[in-house]
Order: sequence, then structure tokens, then C-alpha cells
Amino acid sequence: MNNSAKYRITNPIKLSEITTKEFIPDSKKLLKKKRKKLSDLQNTMYAEGKYGALICIQGMDTSGKDSLIREVFKDVNARGVLVHSFKVPTEVELNHDFLWRHYIALPEKGKMSIFNRTHYENVLVTRVHPQYILAENIPHINSVEDLTDDFYHDRMERINQFENHIATNGTIVLKFFLHLSKNEQKHRLLRRLDIPEKNWKFSKSDLKERKLWDKYQACYEDAINRTSKPNAPWFVIPADDKPTARLLLANILIEELQKYNFKPPTLSEELLANLDEFKAQLNNE
Repeated sequence: MNNSAKYRITNPIKLSEITTKEFIPDSKKLLKKKRKKLSDLQNTMYAEGKYGALICIQGMDTSGKDSLIREVFKDVNARGVLVHSFKVPTEVELNHDFLWRHYIALPEKGKMSIFNRTHYENVLVTRVHPQYILAENIPHINSVEDLTDDFYHDRMERINQFENHIATNGTIVLKFFLHLSKNEQKHRLLRRLDIPEKNWKFSKSDLKERKLWDKYQACYEDAINRTSKPNAPWFVIPADDKPTARLLLANILIEELQKYNFKPPTLSEELLANLDEFKAQLNNE
């Protein structure tokens, strides 16, 4: 099966040169086995209590983020996994720095936090739509003309520092870009229109954002190249085939988490010496 090195970004890339199309036969069946392994890893991570895992998932509209999260993590103990979907910042969030709302959503040790859209929205959608930044009321930023490439590159460096800090303190940071083709997005948007029960997913803004496809791709490429680090790597996942994308992400997660060799705590000598006595007490009730 594919290993994570194939999809990990270690050198500057061009998204236009990376395939969006990959197909693994029987991927749905294979994923069922992987889900059990992922659940076991999380249980052991929880018992050990040294690490948490932050799983960041980004992608263009219709890239399959929601369904991927549902299918990959459905067997993980509900106690051990939390999903955060970051929308437009609230008034309270805007009154803090841009990373605050993400910091307070980080996983406890032993748990997984999944960011469905992430802190990278602050250098993606706000770079495509710089007027959004003005709501943050940042000193020395008075108009969109102040929002230069240097501003966004500085933000990316703040993100690198944030991720380095949390990784040093026991948070495993893994970031996934679901790499979708523009043509496949078209088919998925049409499907939302053609199937009545999926109509609710469609918004006129989807078409407006689609017209900005090239700009989004350029912003993703720049962000991935500047922020894929050894302790917080990006993985670019071909996303035109949803079952394959889900299996690839699950495989990478398992491979990366296994590197930490989680082990449950050992019992004290006193407890070990008295296991038979404890069993006898229960059996003799």
C-alpha cells in the first residue's frame, strides 16, 4: 500500500504538476480495516497520555472534506475525537489574534482534533478576499492596500511558530490538502443541482468562488510550500475519487501515528502482584 512519503511535501511544489486522479480498487472495503487500526491507535494514545493529534483538512469547495471525516473516523471512540469546523469569525473571535480560536480548539493529550478548514483560512480565503482582514481591526492595517504579500508571508511564519510550539509540547500536527481538479468540482456542483436532496448544499457563492479558482490554487501552493515542515508536514492527496482519497489519508495517518510507538502505562508492581486476589474477590461476590 502507498506510504506517506509519496504524498508528503518536502520540497517546493507546483500544484498544477501534481495529479488529482488516483484510483485504488476496493478502497471502500480496505478502509473498513484501516478504521479499526486507527481506532486502536487512538485508544493506545489516550491510555499513554503523552500526545494529542491535530489533523488539518483543507481543500476547495466540494473536495470531500465532510464525507472524508465521517468515513475515516467513524470507528474512533467518540470520547477521543473532536471535529471543529471553522466558519466566519465571530465578534468575540475577531477581538483576539487570528490564531486564538484555533489554539483553544487544540486536542487534549490522548485525543484527536480534526480541523475541517483550519487556521490556514487566514492566509487563503483572506488573501483571495483581503477585505475580510479589515474586520480584525489590526494596528497599521487601514485598507486592503496595506495587505501585501509580506503581510501574508509574515502570517505564515506566525503559523510555523504556532505549529512548532504545539508540536514541541506533544501535539502531532498532520495537514492534508485534498487536491481536486476544476473539472471534477464542476461535476460535483452539477450533482448538487441535479439531486433534490443535495440542493441544500448549493450556494450561489459557489459559482463566484469557482471563478477565483486560479487565485486560490496560487495561494494554496504558496502556503503549502512555506509551511510544510518536518514537525508539521503537508500531504497533498489526489481527491477526484473520494473513496481513494479517504483510504490514502487513513493510510498516512496510521503510518505517521505509528512512528510514535504509543504504549499504555504499565501497572505498578503492587497491582501486578495482586491481580489474582482482585479476580478472586470479584469471582467470590
